[in-house]
Amino acid sequence: MMSLFSLRQASPTGQVDFAIIDLLTKPYMKTPLFLSRILSHAGYCLVLFVTSIRAAERNPPGDIPDDQVFIPYTSSASGYSLKVPEGWARSEKGSDVNFTDKFDGVAVIVDEAATPPTLKDVVTRLGKAEKGFKVVSIKEIRLPAGSALFVKYESESETNPVTNKRVRLEDEAYAFYKNGKIAVLILWAPMGADNADQWRLISESFRW
Repeated sequence: MMSLFSLRQASPTGQVDFAIIDLLTKPYMKTPLFLSRILSHAGYCLVLFVTSIRAAERNPPGDIPDDQVFIPYTSSASGYSLKVPEGWARSEKGSDVNFTDKFDGVAVIVDEAATPPTLKDVVTRLGKAEKGFKVVSIKEIRLPAGSALFVKYESESETNPVTNKRVRLEDEAYAFYKNGKIAVLILWAPMGADNADQWRLISESFRW
């Protein structure tokens, strides 16, 4: 079973695992020359205005676009399934899987567990695997797949080989227990990214 640390190290960015508006047309009509020039200038200004709006609406680093398409993934090794962003790089090893795009990621790590884990168990495991680990909140929650242990935390990415810098990350971990096995779903992105809706879609799509 691949460890969280080794799985995230295998991602393109080195991130550790526990593991993206139209112009209106009108029918042609003749107009005086001066009016044509006015309309032409107005049209030019409209194009600039729309362009500036589009530029302003570009997603900040780490934000999953609102129009991102999600596709189903099913593990042939463990049988769990979930929806993941289409086009993200995928790596698999046994029951573990990892999807990454720049510093964003989704991972599922499966391991044997004789008894259901506690929140303390999950936090301890994450703390050993993650760099710069800092707990934000922990609680037990209910998802469509059943009861889950939820840990919201911060961590650091691996050093970027190009910039030689690290990125501070915000992470969410969901631990599920079933038939002597624990599956941990982990989501991460750069601090400040707004992926609440997308992460909710992913976590609520998990089935086991």
